[in-house]
Amino acid sequence: MSAFGNPGGDRPERHDRYDRPERRERREPQSVKARLRAKARKKARKQRKKGFVRRKVCRFCADSTLEIEYRDAKTLRLFITETGKMIPRRISGNCARHQRPLATAIKRARHLALLPTSSNYL
Repeated sequence: MSAFGNPGGDRPERHDRYDRPERRERREPQSVKARLRAKARKKARKQRKKGFVRRKVCRFCADSTLEIEYRDAKTLRLFITETGKMIPRRISGNCARHQRPLATAIKRARHLALLPTSSNYL
């Protein structure tokens, strides 16, 4: 017996779908289960579109007293994950103007070992 389960030959067994070329040309009616699955997917897509999503606000724009300092590891920890990666703008809600200096501050803090470079050091 070969590795593919075909007792006599070198090639794997062909499935039924390869033996029926007429199925590709004309579409057979869906089964009841397939129709229900399609309906459930459509309903899930509709529900995903609905709902109120709160707009994220840049905390540095909202509070002008906050400064981005590489020495302030406590503030910078809010913008890195538990694995040590930087949290992107679309998730943190920062604007581009503040995300750039924030990334620089995180990199400087990593270089001075104020922040971890990877999850091994947490």
